[in-house]
Amino acid sequence: MTTQEIIHTLRSKAGLSQEELAEKVHVTRQAVSRWETGDTVPGIDTLKLLSTLFDVSINTLLGAPQTLVCQCCGMPLEDGTTSREKDGTFNEDYCKWCYADGKFTYTRMEDLVDFCVEHFTGDACTPDQMRAYMNEKLPKLKYWRSQTP
Repeated sequence: MTTQEIIHTLRSKAGLSQEELAEKVHVTRQAVSRWETGDTVPGIDTLKLLSTLFDVSINTLLGAPQTLVCQCCGMPLEDGTTSREKDGTFNEDYCKWCYADGKFTYTRMEDLVDFCVEHFTGDACTPDQMRAYMNEKLPKLKYWRSQTP
């Protein structure tokens, strides 16, 4: 779906008129109309307000132009798994299990690898395969690159 379709669908599901939505995000009704016809796209500050109002990520509002992955564990991110800051806004860099309420769950890569080996191995993946995969993937992610001295 396109941004215009997404905004229209979310507004309709919320039972809001264009004017009511405009009031909630501090723009004119004409601005909402232009978003829904595809003439314009909301600016970043308005996207943040829409994200909070509709409880979806900015990535979702923009039609999910790219697949996001947690920059700590590498898991694909969706609205239901994306972390949030203390104020409730989405943090589209991390999943809700690696980062919650402004705090990181894992400070040592070994702890995350051990957790994944314990919980995500089975018939399709042996513990040694999971450990090798995680040890290869994690150092490439933003969080772990920033932890390296």
